[in-house]
Amino acid sequence: MTHEVTQQVAPGRREVVEMLASYGARDAATIGEGIDSLELAWLVHAVEQRYALTLELDDDQLARMSTVDGAVEALREVLGDGH
Repeated sequence: MTHEVTQQVAPGRREVVEMLASYGARDAATIGEGIDSLELAWLVHAVEQRYALTLELDDDQLARMSTVDGAVEALREVLGDGH
């Protein structure tokens, strides 16, 4: 089920790092900039669960989500930045 996402505020860097850290119950301080494919799948799932929606990411957005900063940017495109 896809929900309207224009009213959502995308997670910032801190929230993205916290979601990545929840994969494997890691300390957020140990999360680097790179995101591997399993972490990306986990992050997409965590965002979908947090916002109760299904993300529709194109290939370009998914490719940019190989880093924390890229994930924050792509999620802002999809969810909005609250402004």
